[in-house]
Amino acid sequence: MPFKTDFKKTLDRYRARQGDFRVLEVPETRYLVIDGHGDPNTSPAFAEALAALYPVAYKLKFAARDATGEDYVVPPLEGLWWADDMEAFTTARDKSRWDWTVMLMVPEHVPGDLVTLAVERAGAKNPPLRLGEVRLETLMEGRCVQTLHVGSFEAEAVVLNRLHHDVIPGLGLGLRGKHHEIYLSDFRKTAPEKQRTILRQPVAEA
Repeated sequence: MPFKTDFKKTLDRYRARQGDFRVLEVPETRYLVIDGHGDPNTSPAFAEALAALYPVAYKLKFAARDATGEDYVVPPLEGLWWADDMEAFTTARDKSRWDWTVMLMVPEHVPGDLVTLAVERAGAKNPPLRLGEVRLETLMEGRCVQTLHVGSFEAEAVVLNRLHHDVIPGLGLGLRGKHHEIYLSDFRKTAPEKQRTILRQPVAEA
């Protein structure tokens, strides 16, 4: 069986430990992305976004393997989350007010022009409803603080409060950009108390 690179194990940006708030420099990273709004638990838009994103990611993986000879595990799902009032994430947890972008990383060795081919192949039979909204974008986060959260998404609020109001100000830094989550566990198959999620926040000098 050909070797497959697992970026969760090889890239520093996917490294985090529970209780450890680490400052790191995140390089420019390309993603397949699709946007939406509302509660991910109840909004059809969220499920439709995933249903469009994953087929493109897998078609891209196979096209890149054929073109470059390099194979890889499709990276973990990631999400950017924001709202007009960021307290909607920490105190109120009003998910109906959330905007989001769900993302799957595109490895550096994958030619960008293969994305168009991957979209075409994903739509060849029974195209996903939101396939035309999937696009390739480059995210430039730079300096960030991140930690590992183990547990349900609802239990994130305590960690985010500490991150936003204690850890980041204590480092002489301020919040910048969008809240970023990396889902190391498949939340469709993992019990809530065992879910492993990297919580990342871009920061700047206060």
